[in-house]
Parts: sequence; structure tokens; C-alpha cells
Amino acid sequence: MTEYEQEREATAVDGAGTDTPASWRVFHATGAAPDGDPPAVPPAPPWRSFAGEPLQPAPADDDRADHRRLGAHGPRPSLGDEEIDTVNAALLLRRPLLVTGPPGVGKSTLAYLVARELGLGRVLQWSVVSRTALRDGLYEYDSIGRAQAIAAWRAGVHDGVAEGVADAGGTAGLVPGPRPVGGEQAPYLGDFITLGPVGTALLAYERPRVLLIDELDKSDIDLPNDLLHVLENGSYDVPELVRSALPAVSVFTDDPGGRAEIVGGRVECREFPLVVITSNGEREFPAAFRRRCLPLEMRPPSREQLVSIVVSHLRSRPEGVDTLVEEFERRVAKGGTQSVDQLLNAGHLTTAGGFQADTHGRKLIELLLRDLAKGR
Repeated sequence: MTEYEQEREATAVDGAGTDTPASWRVFHATGAAPDGDPPAVPPAPPWRSFAGEPLQPAPADDDRADHRRLGAHGPRPSLGDEEIDTVNAALLLRRPLLVTGPPGVGKSTLAYLVARELGLGRVLQWSVVSRTALRDGLYEYDSIGRAQAIAAWRAGVHDGVAEGVADAGGTAGLVPGPRPVGGEQAPYLGDFITLGPVGTALLAYERPRVLLIDELDKSDIDLPNDLLHVLENGSYDVPELVRSALPAVSVFTDDPGGRAEIVGGRVECREFPLVVITSNGEREFPAAFRRRCLPLEMRPPSREQLVSIVVSHLRSRPEGVDTLVEEFERRVAKGGTQSVDQLLNAGHLTTAGGFQADTHGRKLIELLLRDLAKGR
């Protein structure tokens, strides 16, 4: 039994008959969904407490995404005691995790693992590219669509009734909400605003959402600095709503079919989300950005963990999986750049009817397990 497990067991025994608070370690990297009520997340420190309103309903789970990322039963991840402690510290301190490691090691999967085990609902994912700006993650305002809707409405059969409506390009108090005008409704400002993954994660939820910011190192050099204000303050403004002077507006969110009410044009979280930021180490981040994050380096999975991952995703243990895992490890040991996804593809291929990995299928296995660093 490791020191971590001994301390966890001692905490459980000590808390069984006393008023000792539950352990701050609520995440144990089991890969299993909670049986019954999800575990309580420790309260945030005073300097990371927020008071966003109005409170949003709890998000639904996304079982399909979980199964794609984690498998049907949840593989044992490549996390040791120190890594598990770091995740728990990020949950307790309400600070982002900056996750590094070789490609395909499971950096993005970590967000889904935490969300499943703690019952935190659907993971909000923001995939970053070189053209990505902060506003892309916060919200999108369809000004062209709104202008076209207003023009069509004004040109309709009730064109005379629409007199007094603001100019199509403006935002100030155009229409305070859907209202009938001669049997038709004027375009509603909230129907043209959609919160992005970051913007949705910062809504006022009773429990933290899980936000995955994938491959931030591929971003423009200014994006990490632009994120600082949002990550520090847990809030942001939607200028189009602020200028409208409407007391509250219902907008779309990043959740399928979801809507949320924004009061006064400002969004503030109730519980700061667990932010998992992944990086392949293509460049360094500013010191001010790194100061606000907890670093976590993901290590390659062990042989036992690799077999567990394959079995979990394939829902079976195909013949020859141990041989595939050994070959995968051998290639990694020689300095090759390999992804666990390659191993899953090779494992699934061996289950195809009539496929013989030791004869004509050998070239296909070689193709699937090729060194990704060689570019071909």
C-alpha cells in the first residue's frame, strides 16, 4: 500500500466516528462514475469565492463522449499519487491545471476522467488553433443574422407597426424580448448570442463545470495573456448586452439545446470551473499565466494500464493484445513518438474477422504503429 493510500484509509477511518471533515482528496482516478450521489467538492478558498447569479440547473452527462474517451468501464489512467494530488489541489484551490506530456498520452482524457468520477456533467471543450481569440471561447454574436432578421421583420406585412424599432446594426434596447407585433414577433437579441465553452463554464453553477482548453500552445502569442483576466476574476461582460440596457436576456449556451439568462450583460461564476489546459510543449507560456496554473506532467502508461485501456475501449480482451502492447512499448522505449490511439486502432483491427496479424496483416500493424515524429 502506497503512502497516499495509507493516508486516504486513515482519513476515512478517522472520519467514521468523529466530526473530522472529509478528505480534501475527492478524486482518486478510478475511472468509475459515482454510485449514488456524487462526492462533494471541497469549498473554495475565500479569495476564489464568487457570487454569480442566477443559478443554473446542473448540466446533463454526456455518456457517448465519456465512452469514446474512457471506454465503457473506465480505464485506469496513467496517474500516480503525485499527479492525483495535483488534480485534487486544483479542485480545492479553484486553479487551472496546465497539463503537459507527449502526444497521445491522455492529457485531454483527464478532463473526462474527472468529470465522470465526480459527476460534474458534460465536459466543455475549446480546441485552440493559431487563429483563435478569447472572444471565440466566451461568446459569439451573430450581428449579420440579426440584421437580416430585423430587415425581414420590418419588411413584412406589419412594416408600419415596426416603426420606432432601432436601426438593424445597433444593439441599444432594440427589443426587450420576444413580443407580438400584429401577430408576429420582433427579433429577440438573445437569439443571436451563443456562449462559447469558456463563457458557458463561467455561468453560475452549484458545482464546478469541467472546461477543457485543448492545445493552448498552438494559439496566438497573445491568447494566454488575454485569458489571465477571465481566469483570475471568474467573470466577463457581453458588451452587446450591456449596451442594450435590458435587465436580463436569455441566450444560447455551448450545451446542446441549452439556454441561460444573463443579468445586466455580465456573467460571473458561482463555483470556478475545473480548467484543464493541455500543451504539447511547442512553446513556453508567460510567467504571469503559469503562476495562475498548477503544472501536471502526464507520464506514459505502464503495460498494465495499456492493457486496461485496450480492454475498456474494445469491451473485450482480443487475442494477441499483450503482443501488441509489448511492441508498442518497445517502439516508445526506442524513442519513437507513439499515441495510445494507435494501439487502440491496432487492437481493434486484430478483432476483424479473418484478420491475421502474423501474416498478410503485418504491414497494416506496422502502418498503424508507425513513429508519428517521422511525418509519414
